[in-house]
Amino acid sequence: MHIAQRGASQVVCQVLAGRNLSQTLSAALQTTPGQIRPELTPQQRGALQDLSYGTLRFYGQLVRVLDQLLHKPVQDMQLRCLLLVALYQLLHTKAAPHAVVDHAVRAVRKCNAAAGGLANAVLRNFLRNREALLAVAATSEEGRFAYPQWWIAAVQAQYGRHSEAILLAGNQHPPMTLRVNRRCISTADYLALLAQHDIQASLIEPDAVLLRHPLPVNKLPGFFDGLVSVQDAGAQYAARLLDVRDGMRVLDACAAPGGKSTHLLELAQLDLLALDKNAQRLELVRENLQRLQLHAQLQNGDAAQPDSWWDGKPFHRILADVPCSASGVVRRHPDIKWLRRPGDINGFAQQQLHILCALWRLLERDGKLLYATCSIFARENQQVINEFLNQHDDGKQLPLSMPNLNEGQIFPDDQRDGFFYALLQKHA
Repeated sequence: MHIAQRGASQVVCQVLAGRNLSQTLSAALQTTPGQIRPELTPQQRGALQDLSYGTLRFYGQLVRVLDQLLHKPVQDMQLRCLLLVALYQLLHTKAAPHAVVDHAVRAVRKCNAAAGGLANAVLRNFLRNREALLAVAATSEEGRFAYPQWWIAAVQAQYGRHSEAILLAGNQHPPMTLRVNRRCISTADYLALLAQHDIQASLIEPDAVLLRHPLPVNKLPGFFDGLVSVQDAGAQYAARLLDVRDGMRVLDACAAPGGKSTHLLELAQLDLLALDKNAQRLELVRENLQRLQLHAQLQNGDAAQPDSWWDGKPFHRILADVPCSASGVVRRHPDIKWLRRPGDINGFAQQQLHILCALWRLLERDGKLLYATCSIFARENQQVINEFLNQHDDGKQLPLSMPNLNEGQIFPDDQRDGFFYALLQKHA
């Protein structure tokens, strides 16, 4: 356990210094890209990942607990992060408390021999006074909800009485949802196939199957044969909202890793161009197409600069799944809460409007463009659409009538991540 604690504390330290969690965790688990560290057992790798994600998920709460336990601030960030990781285990896992403390003290002594006594005293003090410490931590909104205060205030201002549910949903473990490839198998038949393998699941959207317990993809029947893909139920709205039909020329403007592109191709026979600015991530689109035995043209290019890649032929449909704060998917990427800054939201909104305006001229008359984000902040969502429509009198926003959409917004809950959709049509 102490190996996972020490590794997780190093990951948390680097994330708090500004690094991306996924990249940092990959580096911690690998000697070289694609080469797993041989000295780590599968259990240690799993524990290191869980402790890293969990500590960052509840960082706001853990900090307020730790600060009560310290007589003076700890300057050693490695020691501070080790204590936070141990507190996460004591608060949010089923690990035996005495084992957590003993292993944490051992991990601390590996990094700072003189600090073992401090770690022991802090963690045992927490065990003695747990409820009182938690009560004090919860008196601050950051301690109660485990988000930065600016984020909490923004959600409260926008959503009022719904804000608490939205914030708490972002601290849950994310659901694992599959998208059934109905070109290959019906949802009913795939549910029956799961049942044959003793995998519990339920249908929550036309193509979306929610697993009761997440599984590695190699445990999913038919995954490598293209029967299903892993895709959040909220993300599956995009392909259906775009209203594609056989023979259409379609652009997926920010396509990687390819979940929405492949869903579109499962729904209709399309001439689809999958565009992405990141050539390396575009390879993920290629891999998904190959696994599902689907075809699209791949293009490395910037959606905001179409003159560098567009052939001049208009599109019937465009999907603009634009870069955003990712505030609707924080339970999958808890580092986002601590890496984002208030000014970032305006920066994203300006970038989104720029992309939207650039893509609009690629759309044919009477064509439709679906604007999508995985954000819950209106500044990146409806406000961007309003600004765009104020600048373009040849466009209109179409009503969306699908369930779970609240004026285009999907709230994160126990079945879906948070998304926003706006469907625009160009006047004929």
